[in-house]
Amino acid sequence: MFKIMPFRNEYRDDTVFCLLLAKDAIQDVPRLSEDLLDVQSNYFDKGDMFWIALNENNRVVGMIGTNISSDEDMWLKRLFVKPEMKRTGLGSALLAVAEEFAKSRKIKNIHTRFADWYTEAAMFYPSKGFIEISKSDDRRHFVKSVSNSAE
Repeated sequence: MFKIMPFRNEYRDDTVFCLLLAKDAIQDVPRLSEDLLDVQSNYFDKGDMFWIALNENNRVVGMIGTNISSDEDMWLKRLFVKPEMKRTGLGSALLAVAEEFAKSRKIKNIHTRFADWYTEAAMFYPSKGFIEISKSDDRRHFVKSVSNSAE
């Protein structure tokens, strides 16, 4: 069980902890993410969003952020889920919230980029309608076209 809500600063430390656990589980180097130290200025003040998922104990178990790069394009940032919450639908639910945000802003394309060895991401995104459009060195770039109901 989880609920998704916009980030609040009182959850900052728990959000960083969640990210570090998630990165460790995928064997990425756990390191501090500077943007999470000031979500307000790195996301909200720029017109972007950052959501967290809380479990029944009010602990952060997942997150996703956005970065609008043009009138038609938005990038996903920090889609991470705590290891014990994988395969529960949480990643899909977080992505759905970001997609609804994109639609509300009339964004046409959602982009994501991740390291080639993120095998879970390489399976997750295509299952959600993302198409790989480029690969360079160790990075893969996927995009999904968003249908806006107002069109």
